[in-house]
Amino acid sequence: MPQTTSGPALPDPSARGRIGFSRLAETGANLATVAVAILLSIVLVRTFILPRTSSPGRQPPMQQSSKGTNLKGVLPGVDWAKNGRTLVLALSTQCHFCTDSLPFFQQVSKDSGCHVKLLAVLPQNKSDSGQFLSNGGVRVDEVRQASMDSIGVRGTPTLLLVDEKGTVTDEWQGKLSHEQEEQVLSELRKPT
Repeated sequence: MPQTTSGPALPDPSARGRIGFSRLAETGANLATVAVAILLSIVLVRTFILPRTSSPGRQPPMQQSSKGTNLKGVLPGVDWAKNGRTLVLALSTQCHFCTDSLPFFQQVSKDSGCHVKLLAVLPQNKSDSGQFLSNGGVRVDEVRQASMDSIGVRGTPTLLLVDEKGTVTDEWQGKLSHEQEEQVLSELRKPT
């Protein structure tokens, strides 16, 4: 009869390896879950809790200014010297801030008189652009089709006051406040 021992059983060495790997995998999964939860929390806080740079319904801030930029050669056929001073209306038929600003542009077209030439530049074709301006009651001396990038404009609406050399001397961006509108009109009323 074989003799049996009733002492403690010795652990299986291969089982110890499986338990160690299992614990390591579980720890890694837990750390990954915590990392994802932290990242998700950061995104949610930035999106829904922290204040935004611009309020809903307001235009985003524009970037750099075009002052000092020379537009000579950028818009072929524009005779800056003959115009004297030119107000470039950089608009888009797709821009609701441009549409909201049409009453002001109508006032600009009435007040500019012979002191300033008005040149509307839009990315849409001339026919659609002309219709957009006409429907808004805005009279301009000329309508051109060009990309905003080509004239150094980052967003619409933007007004560029250009001198007889083709250099941008003043600029107004976005939907203007009443004070900014008065500043534009005052500038346009100055004799050359």
